[in-house]
Amino acid sequence: MKKILAINSGSSSFKYKLFNYPSEEVVAQGQAQRIGLAGATFSLKLSDGSKYESEIKIPDHKTAIQLLLTWLPKYNVINDLKEIAGIGHRVVAGGEIFSESALIDKEKLQQIYDLSDYAPLHNPYEADGIRDFMQLLPGVPQVAVFDTSFHHTLDPVHYLYSLPYKYYEKYRARKYGAHGTSVRYVSHRAAELLNKPLNTLKMIVCHLGNGASITAIKDGKSYDTSMGFSPVAGITMSTRSGDIDPSVLQYVMKKENISDFNKMINILNNKSGILGISDYSPDMRDIRKRAAAGDVKAKLAKDIFVNRIIKYIGSYYVDMGGLVFTAGIGENESLYRQAIVDKLSVLGLKIDEKANSVNGEKVISAVDSKAKILIIPTNEELVIARDVVRLAKINK
Repeated sequence: MKKILAINSGSSSFKYKLFNYPSEEVVAQGQAQRIGLAGATFSLKLSDGSKYESEIKIPDHKTAIQLLLTWLPKYNVINDLKEIAGIGHRVVAGGEIFSESALIDKEKLQQIYDLSDYAPLHNPYEADGIRDFMQLLPGVPQVAVFDTSFHHTLDPVHYLYSLPYKYYEKYRARKYGAHGTSVRYVSHRAAELLNKPLNTLKMIVCHLGNGASITAIKDGKSYDTSMGFSPVAGITMSTRSGDIDPSVLQYVMKKENISDFNKMINILNNKSGILGISDYSPDMRDIRKRAAAGDVKAKLAKDIFVNRIIKYIGSYYVDMGGLVFTAGIGENESLYRQAIVDKLSVLGLKIDEKANSVNGEKVISAVDSKAKILIIPTNEELVIARDVVRLAKINK
């Protein structure tokens, strides 16, 4: 049976899922963590629930890939590496070059590297992963699936910033969005659950995880989205600030004697959001517990998180219909789903508290809610695997 490998590389991490084709069964999954750092680990979980993990030196992503290609036959996941018929890679930024997923050759690989200015914490490592797989498994098709490509249907009214137009003409400075692979899966799955054609549906997808975004879907396509030129824009996230007046940055940099703007960007990406407000943790589970215990900053962080989500949903709701929750917080935190929908009662949205109290794929709107409300666990890796099959023309 043929295998399809879906890869998600970060600056110090490497996640993977291996699918059987055509059944789409996940036969193995795992990750390398702390690549290039002390205490690095590599893990493998099989479909029967057995798990293997080792703390091992992983100096770079190529080493992580070599471990994967060694462990798969070692633990009898595959008999031969030739069973791997195609490999898909999540890539954050495709700019205006890639309006859809693409079969990668050397020229397209270089284009992904060239787009690193759009996602410096992601694209270089994702491109490295593609390059390393090309070297280690020559002849196996490599497909890049871009987070930004789903948002290529945005109108210029929604993607252009109110800056001198020449900056867009010269440098393509605009909103690109993110989480497109997740939103693509979730919107298609919502159509299946509701038994309606996707191109007739309007919905707002709340991808609420460590990174978080709100996307308006109209007639099955991305209509507007909260993330901007980079994933730091939009709603308050675990460690990212979300939208902010740039004058505040200038003011804080002057007061803190910060001369390097890269340092400020690092603060916005890694030290702000829920972590920055609470001064305690970026994990919404920790914040929920601390807030319940009376911690003022934790409650403030929780309230700001909900407030920013409400603002975006409210601005999109004039043109939209249903509401979908996905990703770590959206799928697993009933308290935050309840808090968000309660604030939207003025729009006629009502939640079924009993249905909402149990996580899992389902409709959680009350019978008299003006629009459907759903929980749909995201599955970006399945989208990636399906794109590999389609673009690499893999036969059964």
